Amino acid sequence: MARDIYAYRDVAVESCVRDNAVRICPVPGQAYSPALIAFCPRVMTDLETHPLGTYFLVSAKLTDRQGGTPYLYVYHGDPVKVLTPEQTRKFLAEFKRGRI
Repeated sequence: MARDIYAYRDVAVESCVRDNAVRICPVPGQAYSPALIAFCPRVMTDLETHPLGTYFLVSAKLTDRQGGTPYLYVYHGDPVKVLTPEQTRKFLAEFKRGRI
């Protein structure tokens, strides 16, 4: 089954601690709640590679598994871009300008 590329959109996310584990969550100021968890490549949560609080730009879609809790899904084969805090602020400013 082919992947629907139109269901995915760019989302700025950051590593944070939730339930005593490192998780990836959306940065506030976007269409997605920061309370959502993103299922993503494991390297993004590796503290030896990326310290806690690292910002990433990913292509994600909102989904739920058979009516369960909604979450963001990041395809494991897509590139993951690490953002600086300045790049993250710029991305969020462009996102807000682009909203209707």
